Amino acid sequence: MHCIILSCIVAVRDVALRLFFLCSWFRGFSASNSRNREDSWFRSLFVRKVDPRKDAHSTLLTKNEESNLYKIQFHNVKPDEDVLPSIHADKYYPCELVGTWNTWYGEQDQAVHLWRYRGGYPALTEVMNKLRQNKEFTAYRKERGKMLLSRRNQLLLEFSFWNEPMPREGPNIYELRSYQLRPGTMIEWGNYWARAIRYRQRNREAVGGFFSQIGDLYMVHHLWAYKDLLSREATRNAVWQQEGWHEVVYYTVPLIQHMDSRIMIPTKASPLQ
Repeated sequence: MHCIILSCIVAVRDVALRLFFLCSWFRGFSASNSRNREDSWFRSLFVRKVDPRKDAHSTLLTKNEESNLYKIQFHNVKPDEDVLPSIHADKYYPCELVGTWNTWYGEQDQAVHLWRYRGGYPALTEVMNKLRQNKEFTAYRKERGKMLLSRRNQLLLEFSFWNEPMPREGPNIYELRSYQLRPGTMIEWGNYWARAIRYRQRNREAVGGFFSQIGDLYMVHHLWAYKDLLSREATRNAVWQQEGWHEVVYYTVPLIQHMDSRIMIPTKASPLQ
């Protein structure tokens, strides 16, 4: 009889302990959720919000509906070989060579070309159709294939708040800084850099700013010009002395998944020297 009573007492004790721990966990969980909600509400007072939009990024960030279309090409070439497209200098084709460079620091044995198609996609289509009929270009592509290890390209639009790249005299070195953004953050990036670009105009170093439409998506390219590496260092250090620059960096860095930098030397045929 005593054994039965003892067993019942132990069973009741176990149930009571389980109920106690369950109630304690529930209270802790509720308090945690409450704190999270309070923290989220508190942070929402200070974290910058982007207004919801119904328009495409390309509409919000470019200058107008007839914005220029750009194509950037990366050619990984065999050492000591120079890949220099020159056919597009012909006025018959509605495109312009903005710049062509060889990589000095960064990914070696790489040629970078930037083209502008005034009129957007129709101009690009017209050029492609005409090149298919061009025997000289067909022969050029065959010879070019012997020099290439690999190649890739992207179609880009220019940010409305950047200057349009224009020919400039040299000698200069150029830095192409490429940013892979987190999906959904392009508008936020554009909002910050629309204000930030004024910090980077004092030495005319800002050449062009672009974002991808086809190819690697959510890619941003900033193109800068400097007299030399020492000038680059001095210019970049000086911008930190300007009020507001540190805030731009603070808020834009979390938007980036990956970034890289190329220091490039313009070829003789490049309008950007």
